[in-house]
Amino acid sequence: MRAAAEVRGPDRRSLRDGLLATLVPVMACMAMLVALTAWTRAGAAGSPARIDVGVGQVLLPYAGRERTSAFFRIANTGGSDDQLVAVTSPAADEIMLNRHEPVGGGGDAVRAVSSANVPAGTVVHMTPSTLDLMVRVKSRRQVGDVIPFVLHFRRSGPVDAVAFVVRRGG
Repeated sequence: MRAAAEVRGPDRRSLRDGLLATLVPVMACMAMLVALTAWTRAGAAGSPARIDVGVGQVLLPYAGRERTSAFFRIANTGGSDDQLVAVTSPAADEIMLNRHEPVGGGGDAVRAVSSANVPAGTVVHMTPSTLDLMVRVKSRRQVGDVIPFVLHFRRSGPVDAVAFVVRRGG
């Protein structure tokens, strides 16, 4: 009699227990797959930021002035966001990152900011009406002079760049 019961196979309870034992790891794998997909879509699993800084421009200071503006084109061809957090130059005593924001009457307000976002896959164009660098030069400059800069990014680190002195409006 016993041999006939063994031939019949497992009973309902053992099938249910086996199904539950299989279902738990499958559900855990599905949950991890959903979490990894969300992480990738949020950009957290993307490739690192790849920053390229184009040749910049420094406006020729007005006669007798030490302060002027500088502008760069910053491209992030990587898969992760980055932030410009500082700019240095041996030719400048002070460099401050400024953001311009429109106010009523067609004007704009300028405020110093501690960083500027450079989203993945975008190009940030510094302009007199968006984002610029206020630079206090150490010595008198002429059109065509080359000024070295180092742009410091939160994730990518320092990037060397140069800027040419140009006339305003040119």
